[in-house]
Amino acid sequence: MSELAYGFVASPGGIGTLEETFEVWTWTQLGIHAKPIGLLNVSGFYDTLVAFLDHLVSEGFVTEANRSLTCVQSDPVALLDALSQIDTSYTPKWADPPPA
Repeated sequence: MSELAYGFVASPGGIGTLEETFEVWTWTQLGIHAKPIGLLNVSGFYDTLVAFLDHLVSEGFVTEANRSLTCVQSDPVALLDALSQIDTSYTPKWADPPPA
């Protein structure tokens, strides 16, 4: 299924949803695919996760390029439109260490 997909969308869910979302996001880092990932943020469900993802970037554990592959929208149509605009042509594998 992942080979046929143009991207991935996670709606609100539990541990399984999070695991699968992070798995396909990890695949981008490993170079298995270069497809965008969307979070359908119904009623702010993913707000705290998005803040944590941004924290991972600020701490140097995730690159801006990898973070930018995960799009967040509360409207399904807007999410699909945003996913179609994401540039997946280059994703560096590792983040640079944070400045001292």
